[in-house]
Amino acid sequence: MEEIFIKVDGKDYKVFVEETEEGKVLVHCGGDVYEVETKKDAETSAIERLHRKKTTQGGKSEITAPLPGVIYDVKIKKGAHVKKGQSLMTLIAMKMENDITSPKEGLVKELKVKKNDSVNKGDLLIIMGD
Repeated sequence: MEEIFIKVDGKDYKVFVEETEEGKVLVHCGGDVYEVETKKDAETSAIERLHRKKTTQGGKSEITAPLPGVIYDVKIKKGAHVKKGQSLMTLIAMKMENDITSPKEGLVKELKVKKNDSVNKGDLLIIMGD
């Protein structure tokens, strides 16, 4: 943990900054702990959104894992017609449920994972077509 001094709204604070194993930044201040988003986090988040909605040739879309975790629930089957924004599966990461949704209306061409599979960030989950 690193001790630093910051100024917020003209008031000085002594805080302790820690990076967790998951890459989160925690700021300890006066007995409270705050999770902060860094510029790098914001850039990574934008990259994750692009990966999840990456379009390939032939009108296909590849949906990839936005972060490492375990597939908790698969809500669709191969061949299903889904709507934009529809929940496709749930990914558990850091004890939180993350809803994986469809980036567009279309047909589920391939499911690359099943319930209880472990995935890494960027792993291919679903291939969709028109």
